[in-house]
Amino acid sequence: MEKKKCENCPSELTEDRRSFLTKLTFVLGGIGTILIGIPVLGSLFEPLVKKEKKSWRKVGKIADFKVGDTVLVKFPDGDILPWAKEISYTASWLRRVDENNFEAYTINCAHLGCPVRWIEESELFLCPCHGGVYYKNGDVAAGPPPRPLQKYPVRTTNGYVEIRSEEIPITTIENS
Repeated sequence: MEKKKCENCPSELTEDRRSFLTKLTFVLGGIGTILIGIPVLGSLFEPLVKKEKKSWRKVGKIADFKVGDTVLVKFPDGDILPWAKEISYTASWLRRVDENNFEAYTINCAHLGCPVRWIEESELFLCPCHGGVYYKNGDVAAGPPPRPLQKYPVRTTNGYVEIRSEEIPITTIENS
């Protein structure tokens, strides 16, 4: 196949222009690929280098909690973003088991993550979404939840109750 020649153009200029445009196309394509690839690679490798944000959060004085009571406590989330104001807080159901021991449960149902309520009279956690019921120790009593309520680590230090804020695992519906 013969190359078509421009009758009015010198042949060197046509070849130089074609060569320049080919190189320009490859350079711009490479720059575009890099610009798109950096965020994609960053999101793929982020879990490998990201440190978990776990910290102990004070939720109240030990004396403020009665033995046997379960109360809702709010504390700053472990993953606070600069723009997050009210949503930077999370909550937990805190129960004082005895003089020295506390248990803290997530407020989210293990079925679909709906917020559970504490019913003092029956000593049960109830999920309004699909009828999940939990005993006061977080174990499943009835309904669709596949596992007990997730627990937060709790400790007492210098007269205060502290909960370690950490990411609660995302739950999914499990077929059984």
